[in-house]
Amino acid sequence: MKKLVFASVLALASVSLVSAPMLRAQDSIVIKDPAEFNTYQMATSQADPKTKAMALESFLTAYPQSVVKNSVLDSLIDTYQGLQDADKTLSAASRLLQVDPSNMKAIFMSVLIKKSQCAKTQDAQTCDDAATLSGKGLAAVKPAATSDADWKKLISGTYPVFHSAIALDDITSKKDIKGGISEYRTELMLYAPEQTTTWPSQGLWDTLQLAEAYTKSDSPDHLVQAVWFYARAWNYATPIKAQIEKKMNYYYQKYHGNLDGLDAVKTQAAATLFPPGTFVISAAPTPAEIVHKLIVETTNLATLNLGDKEYALANGVKEDSDKMWAVLKNQVTPVPGIVIEASASVIKVAVTQDAKDNKIADFIVNMKKPLADKEIPAVGFEYKIPPATALVGTYDTFTQVPATATVAAQSAQIVLRDGEIQLEKKKPAAAAHKPAAGHHTAAH
Repeated sequence: MKKLVFASVLALASVSLVSAPMLRAQDSIVIKDPAEFNTYQMATSQADPKTKAMALESFLTAYPQSVVKNSVLDSLIDTYQGLQDADKTLSAASRLLQVDPSNMKAIFMSVLIKKSQCAKTQDAQTCDDAATLSGKGLAAVKPAATSDADWKKLISGTYPVFHSAIALDDITSKKDIKGGISEYRTELMLYAPEQTTTWPSQGLWDTLQLAEAYTKSDSPDHLVQAVWFYARAWNYATPIKAQIEKKMNYYYQKYHGNLDGLDAVKTQAAATLFPPGTFVISAAPTPAEIVHKLIVETTNLATLNLGDKEYALANGVKEDSDKMWAVLKNQVTPVPGIVIEASASVIKVAVTQDAKDNKIADFIVNMKKPLADKEIPAVGFEYKIPPATALVGTYDTFTQVPATATVAAQSAQIVLRDGEIQLEKKKPAAAAHKPAAGHHTAAH
């Protein structure tokens, strides 16, 4: 999706800029050498783009220091861009910058192409080059021969792309999420409303990129911003609406706990690009708040399933986890789960889905009697609930385990004593049916 959209944005942005009248080279320079003049006239008057490109290149080879070198390179940019040859367009723009470092057209075309390459390849040097050139473009001073009106038109078309390129470099190459967010916001402020509601357009595409940038931040509040800009893009980026909706729903639910209220956010975001200062999304209850509600509202804590019991032990504040533990301590329980490690005296089991996914043991069962070698379960064996083969033990101690860089959720490690393996009880085979006395089978 990204490759396709960038190609579209490149085409739209470059066409709109190159067609702007103030970007045309306005040369009043006189070529004194008749041979040079005739060669120049012949090259610039070619109707076929490929023929024209070859003629212009030949002119530069024959007259490398020509007084119209800038004009010829300018024309080459247009010609190669019309042929959709990005590499040669970039080459012509780079050569023009060597002789005219502040040439806005050459800067802009170079940024467009390098930005597109950055998005495709994630190459740090290419991304940095696009950002550096963008900085030059933003710092460029209005030429004396350019009117204020033309300059205003020029920067309205170029500045948003420059900020977009810097944002992409910040996030892709420099890993500066805060800087990238700031650049995207600055870019979007430069657009007229219709430039962020039309697909495909750079404004609408970067509305989506801003949403993506917010999801990379560690700040929970940034998820609220991410949801807003996803909702804004969802309203107008019809061809990719389904992909946007998946992400929007995911981050809204991650922050809010469910999808209630999301439709109202979509409606608000359709009306304005930036969220109002009063915009909020209520946060989902914390794990500790969920546990407290569970403890308060459950009449008999012993009736909770094993996963809820462990969740309460893992995430409750001390008062709530102590209440849960008071019900469990010294009680016998089956331990359904996958064996992570086993010896004759200890079996470690992953019971919750998080523990299974991370291949860590959340239940440690100390066996009542050492197991024979053939009784020690293999890693990966799964114990079930009786009457299937089950591992049982008596609750002994528990410890809350904080989240880590590799395990995102807080958990509990529960230790049981007097562990035993209860083998699956086979149903007795049905007795063979014997004919009653005096019963005879009819002859056929």
